[in-house]
Amino acid sequence: MTISTLTSRFARHLAAACVLAIAATGVQAQELKIGFVNSDRVLREATLAKAAQTRLEAEFSKRQKEGEDAANRLKVAADKLDKDSPTLAESERGRRQRDLVEQDRELQRKRREFQEDLNQRKNEELASVVERANKVVKQIYDSEKYDLILQGDVVIFAGPRVDITDKVIKALNAQGGK
Repeated sequence: MTISTLTSRFARHLAAACVLAIAATGVQAQELKIGFVNSDRVLREATLAKAAQTRLEAEFSKRQKEGEDAANRLKVAADKLDKDSPTLAESERGRRQRDLVEQDRELQRKRREFQEDLNQRKNEELASVVERANKVVKQIYDSEKYDLILQGDVVIFAGPRVDITDKVIKALNAQGGK
């Protein structure tokens, strides 16, 4: 866990604790307006998030297919070696085994590179969606005069009266590709 993640979690827990303290003391100089955003739903349901997923699939589908094809070729070659092994000369069997080991090593390297590239792009796309969603949440916060908006893993239960997730998703969708 990173420092920023811990700091963010601490801040959210502190905000939740403040709300509970205010509620427990009965201090109500004015009505508190609290909202909650389910980040997972936003990242699953917003058109912007779905478009990001589609872009990733399009960008990486060819490399994924190539990796699967290479794995299948390697399996076929290994099966052929197993089948032919009893009739092969020792030197030929050793050469084929070395070739298979080298092909497997190359396949594993390409898989690692693929996964690293995919993870990096996912993080980039996710950061973009999160940034835009946070701007929308801030706009809703300002325009509707909220005192507090909670997001993520701090809230255990949130009733429909305080859940503004649908508003955030609708506002993000209305922005489209802007």
